[in-house]
Amino acid sequence: MAAMRSYFHIPLFFQKLIWIPTRLLLIVCGRLRVRGLENLQDIRVPVIFATNHSSEIDPFMVPASLPFFSRFSPLFYAVREKSFYDTNGWRQYLFNGWFINMWGGYSVATGLRDYEKALAEHISILRAGGSFCVFPEGGITRDGHIQPAKGGISFLAHSAPCVVVPVAISGVYGMSVADFFLRKRKITVTFGKPINPNELYAHIEQPHTPGESVWKKEADYIMKKVGELL
Repeated sequence: MAAMRSYFHIPLFFQKLIWIPTRLLLIVCGRLRVRGLENLQDIRVPVIFATNHSSEIDPFMVPASLPFFSRFSPLFYAVREKSFYDTNGWRQYLFNGWFINMWGGYSVATGLRDYEKALAEHISILRAGGSFCVFPEGGITRDGHIQPAKGGISFLAHSAPCVVVPVAISGVYGMSVADFFLRKRKITVTFGKPINPNELYAHIEQPHTPGESVWKKEADYIMKKVGELL
């Protein structure tokens, strides 16, 4: 446990280092509004923040929307395997190198057909008290609407176990650099009420046995709660 906590220091430093300039940019240029922070008051770490994904800047939105001295810092991330970004233009420099590692990104092992193996590092971090920001859709939406969720997030919630907080980010889909700096958008980040593992179980018709279909239904339920915040 002590060894795992040593991995918290770099992302904590890095996220705090850019919190002030990021927050200022979002407030001035993005006219940022943060709602629902009161829903986080009585939650203990670890927490999984489940967020819709409609822009490349989404990974910066949740930590910038939390208070500077948030007990959920640093946030860790479940990211695609590094090979996915090898031919992905400028994204390979952002998501396939030192930056994403320092930011707290941990790749999900693919092709294993086994959540426990694919998410082994992520489970260890959660059990050590680290909180995650997860995009259950697995990629950026192509049409601005929430896409079907993948079951890994509900598997993580039960494995830790921990609560899931739905988070809705609006105002960034299709936003250009000019839109941002010319203040043409109004960005809103809304934190919903926490969902505990028992609520996820209750959503599934009884009886049931944990497995891919159950994790998928629970993940869809989480994204339904995200959608209700938009």
